Amino acid sequence: MKSQNKLKIINDPIYGFITIEGTLIFDLIEHPYFQRLRRISQMGMSYLVYPGAHHTRFHHALGAMFLMQKATQVLELKGVSISKEEKEALQIAILLHDIGHGPFSHALENCIIDNVSHEHISLLFMNELNKNFNNRLTLAISIFKNEYDRKFLHQLISSQLDMDRLDYLRRDSFYTGVSEGSVNSERLIAMLNVHEDNLVVEENGIYSVEKFIIARRLMYWQVYLHKTGIVAEQLLLRAVRRAKELTKQGEALPASEALLYFLEHPITKGHFSGEVLDTFSKLDDFDIMSAMKAWASNSDFVLRNLSQMLLNRDLLKIELSDGPISESKYKPKLDSFRKEHNLNDNEASYFVFTGEIFNQAYNMDRDTINILYKNGNVKDVAKASDQLNLKTLSKKVVKHYLCYPKSIN
Repeated sequence: MKSQNKLKIINDPIYGFITIEGTLIFDLIEHPYFQRLRRISQMGMSYLVYPGAHHTRFHHALGAMFLMQKATQVLELKGVSISKEEKEALQIAILLHDIGHGPFSHALENCIIDNVSHEHISLLFMNELNKNFNNRLTLAISIFKNEYDRKFLHQLISSQLDMDRLDYLRRDSFYTGVSEGSVNSERLIAMLNVHEDNLVVEENGIYSVEKFIIARRLMYWQVYLHKTGIVAEQLLLRAVRRAKELTKQGEALPASEALLYFLEHPITKGHFSGEVLDTFSKLDDFDIMSAMKAWASNSDFVLRNLSQMLLNRDLLKIELSDGPISESKYKPKLDSFRKEHNLNDNEASYFVFTGEIFNQAYNMDRDTINILYKNGNVKDVAKASDQLNLKTLSKKVVKHYLCYPKSIN
């Protein structure tokens, strides 16, 4: 068998050619754990709103790695010392930062596995890969966990202006066609620097940072928190929850071996063994979609109708409100649907329910984006901005919603 050429370039629709720098990174990309990301959608059920939003976590991870390459090049040109080992570790850490996502990304987080974040599962995958690759990921894991003594390296991976956000905003904007979310990642990266071991943006980049924060706010309202997307993801969540409930009652539902394992076994952080991780690595969007196609003819009213709604995009109606939904508005709709279909309160609550969403484009209380002035002073961008009041965008905006079938007035 011929040896494989591991110095590859990948053509990305956003950035053009992405180079894979080194055999270790190539081997990580080739690993089944990472290849699984090709089958995990980046934006959950958003394609039901924006038909082009079919890109995957695989796309995003490679894009974030490319931006990390550019960021380290910029910082080195400005005299910041970054060793060859640190550069490789940064690329590995950002490449694997989302490897723990389950089917449909955030849509089913904390549902298939109870109260276990994708970040925690990503770390479990990294530790397992570290064993497989003779501890060559140790430095990447240390940076990812913010245990390495150079803080700015972790900030490149996880902060309010990291390579993760710079890629997903631009990529999601591209695939949805929502131009308001497009950010100038090249300009932002060109303005990066390090001051007292913290990542900063040079003062000439302040307007690019302002646009980045505004773009993030607009993307959340227009895309990530789009009301139709909220309904779709709630239906998906409830379909899996109902499947778990029926399985617990002893009903044998059609599902893949991997999905069936998580329907039958309530897994928490403390139960996450190597066997569980291996089973999770076999789970992706296709398991859920194929199961729903089978569930759409199930005898259970709830599971059948939830699955049909998603497959046929026949979704619930949603009303948004600035204040909490009153019981006087919610209860009559619940009772009406319950009586119409002869359901109990629990069954009806799968179709009539309330919830809340929030948007906070910038958080002044954690890992602020700091502007570095030529005189050496550093100031939080929210205080440095003279064009608009970014403090307003740092306030959490909460909206409440009520979902119910369209047949109910």
